[in-house]
Amino acid sequence: MRAPLLRAASRAVALAFSMVSAACSSSPSVSSSSAQDGAAGDSPYPNGGQGTSSGGTNEPGDDSGAGPSQGQPGSGAITDAGASSDASSPSGEGGGTTVATDSGSHPIAPGGYYVEGNTIYDSTGKAHLFHGVDRTSFEWNPEGQYIDAGDYTLMASGWDANVVRIPIDQDFWLTSSPIYSAGYAGVIDQQVTDARAAGLDVILDLHWSDRGDISAASNSNLGTLPGQQCMADANSVTFWQEVATKYKGNGHVLFELYNEPHDISWNVWIGGGDTTSGDAGTCAYSFSAVGMQQLYDTVRGAGADNLVLVGGDNWAYDLSGVPGNRVDGYNVVYVSHVYHHNTGHDPSDWPTSWGFLTATDPVMLTEFGPFSNQSNDVNCELDYATEVLDYADMNNTSWSSWAWWVYNGGGTDDGSDYCDYPSILLTRTGSPNSLGQIVQTRLQSY
Repeated sequence: MRAPLLRAASRAVALAFSMVSAACSSSPSVSSSSAQDGAAGDSPYPNGGQGTSSGGTNEPGDDSGAGPSQGQPGSGAITDAGASSDASSPSGEGGGTTVATDSGSHPIAPGGYYVEGNTIYDSTGKAHLFHGVDRTSFEWNPEGQYIDAGDYTLMASGWDANVVRIPIDQDFWLTSSPIYSAGYAGVIDQQVTDARAAGLDVILDLHWSDRGDISAASNSNLGTLPGQQCMADANSVTFWQEVATKYKGNGHVLFELYNEPHDISWNVWIGGGDTTSGDAGTCAYSFSAVGMQQLYDTVRGAGADNLVLVGGDNWAYDLSGVPGNRVDGYNVVYVSHVYHHNTGHDPSDWPTSWGFLTATDPVMLTEFGPFSNQSNDVNCELDYATEVLDYADMNNTSWSSWAWWVYNGGGTDDGSDYCDYPSILLTRTGSPNSLGQIVQTRLQSY
């Protein structure tokens, strides 16, 4: 998630989080009181987030777009545990009959998924769509914040999600980092275990990185490192070597290579290179970026056939350059983040920005939501989220909603805080706020 307008504040909050004690960061039982997660001093993105820019999505509150047309969500089979099933179309959601294919000719991680054409199939050959939520906090706190196994049970059984997306900070993971956390890999692994026990698939999302300058990573310097950068770097390669090796035997784990590429050319997006030289783009920092092809090759080089999720340019919103810059490989799902805080993200823009790609490739929205950006005369409207989901359903597009978090930046939660930060929870016991009601109702409709 990107924070164009609220970056500094969000970094300060992230810093505060990084300094809390283990006792503070441990997750109270999900069945306990309905205390709020996101008081101003509690949430990392809530008042800011990852970057400052005029386009794409925002970490603390990505603006998402609504679908050009609004249709009724189709009934469709969701083939993993934690969700109800109906007959599904070849793409998995639009109604009709499920089309089974022979997975024998397709590389597939154990128990996982494979891609054929614009469709994701499970290991039995049934078309599959992912629908779920994003569980923030592991990108700014190496122990996570306010979470336990019961959280995943709520997502799966209380909301009928079939996937959870977990943001990761490579500098907590890598042993060469000054802020390496010895327990971090174990914490992430526990989330995978708990989520799978609840019937959820897991997206591991490389969310924060360091521009290749791992020695500069510091809890006292969260204004720039680690954080959301223009693109991945050489340390991201090491990260994916280790993560892919660890989870190549679990096909229910998906790899999202980089959260929100932005301000780089499509040449750099696919092939890497200097972020500021020539026609590289308008990235605020000059460093040697690693492109999506190398990140993908790193995963496959580790022997992992898991699904790989690839976010577009312009804070992951824009997929228009994909046809000329495809990742060369298999089991690739392209990703868009659809937020409504900037121009160019209106429903009428979606067909040319990302919707067109659903005709040829699987697409997943791993973040979306309404957002208020007065500087661009964009008001926070819940209808936007509904339009996004309608358009996704009509185009057989998977999605996960940012964010499974309680945010009350004003000190009270009156149901409108999602305008500052698109959280979907009113309480930690899983009660949805106004935005969350839209997400929960849609999840329960499949």
